[in-house]
Amino acid sequence: MSERTLSALLSGVRFGKFASVGAVGAVFDVTTTTALIFLFDVLNEYAKLVGAEVAIVVMFVINEHWTFADAGEAGLLPTLRRFLTSNLVRSGGLAVQFLVVRAFREAGFSYVVLGVDVWELLPIPFAIGASMLLNYVAESVFTWRIAGG
Repeated sequence: MSERTLSALLSGVRFGKFASVGAVGAVFDVTTTTALIFLFDVLNEYAKLVGAEVAIVVMFVINEHWTFADAGEAGLLPTLRRFLTSNLVRSGGLAVQFLVVRAFREAGFSYVVLGVDVWELLPIPFAIGASMLLNYVAESVFTWRIAGG
């Protein structure tokens, strides 16, 4: 990785924008998933897939026009390439979340506080953090190709 790419990745402003967009995506994911389940009686698993894809689309659009507005080639085909790459990158992030949660479960620990096994909740922020870092680096380097990455 070049020094220029590393410097671009370490931009606190860009990372802050990316994290903010992730929060917006989470709202769209939860809202869409919940609406599909409770208003349209869609099975939870399918509703979650649709919710995740809605979030990915929303995050792509915001990242395209705000977080990475200064990166990426203009035009329909380059934008379509970035959109498809973003979907692939985000799928990798979901896989990381799954693996982190599974690793915690496989560890077999239990830590009960006030009747709640917090070990069941502990992997969630770790999973989100790990996937956010992976998504940030991969989106920066592969989707928007910052600093010639």
